[in-house]
Amino acid sequence: MSPNRLVAASALAILSAACAANQKLLQEPISKERAWMSERHREHPLVGKIWDARAGRLVDEATLTSAVDGAEVVMLGEMHDNPDHHVLQARLVRAIGAAGKRPALAFEMMEEDDQPAIDAAIARAPRDPDAIARAVDWKHSGWYDFAIYRPIFAAGLEAGMPIVGANLPVPLAKAIAMKGQEALTPELRAALQKAEPLPPEVVASLRAEMKAAHCDAPMPDPILDRLALAQRARDAEMAHRLAAASQAAGGAILVTGNGHARTDRGVPASLERELPGRRVVSVGLFEVSQGKLDPALYASEFGVGTLPFDFVVFTPAAEREDPCLALRGHDFTKHKAP
Repeated sequence: MSPNRLVAASALAILSAACAANQKLLQEPISKERAWMSERHREHPLVGKIWDARAGRLVDEATLTSAVDGAEVVMLGEMHDNPDHHVLQARLVRAIGAAGKRPALAFEMMEEDDQPAIDAAIARAPRDPDAIARAVDWKHSGWYDFAIYRPIFAAGLEAGMPIVGANLPVPLAKAIAMKGQEALTPELRAALQKAEPLPPEVVASLRAEMKAAHCDAPMPDPILDRLALAQRARDAEMAHRLAAASQAAGGAILVTGNGHARTDRGVPASLERELPGRRVVSVGLFEVSQGKLDPALYASEFGVGTLPFDFVVFTPAAEREDPCLALRGHDFTKHKAP
């Protein structure tokens, strides 16, 4: 989903520091002692730790790198406005490139219909991330400043990876959120039907996720269900784009929000229905929370008992304004379904 503009007053200083520090940080191991850019909870015991959610244990960086190197498709989750997450994503992209692999590097932040502009920009300037940003008009896209995403693009372009716009076009996503099933394309309808009927617990979980994403504003179930359908449609579209890119390039990486990277009902689940049996590794990048010292406790943030990722890397939390200020007092119950 397109994020709210949450950048705090100190964002420009953080971004400047990020640009200056990226090259240094990419050479340092993931650790509590690295020069983290995010400000909050740097002293938390989990900062810099890597959790193998399948095995239920902490592992070292070599284990994580080996896992992503051996995968056909890699999901790299994130909190969109946390610069440390993008540095670590770039680090993993570089590790995959260093292993001699050239998978497609796909982004939730760019859309399917951006692809001609992306390809043209790379043809003109094969190693220039800023050329891609200009080509897709990133500045007016609603996403966070390109400076914090630039290291990921640079890592991919330096390795010669194809760059892919993976997300659903915004007008179509908005139409689905407003009109529901009638706005689905035949291809999306067919893809989503493979997962239906949804179990009641999944419906409840999706509704809870959509409500939380809208700051727990009062919403009737029909509105929540249309928002959830748009979310599922994005997952299906990104899975479709990854499947095609993976087959063409021999592998794929997706940079996306943690909610789309979850293995139980995010892009990995959609991809399994489209390309069964692929080796997929999902890496969640999490901000630590005060008082949560056990990695397993973070599963509650996803409404499940077990973390729906293969690995989780813990980082400090970014300073940000309250994203819910604009929605407080807004009553969605007064909205009529179209």
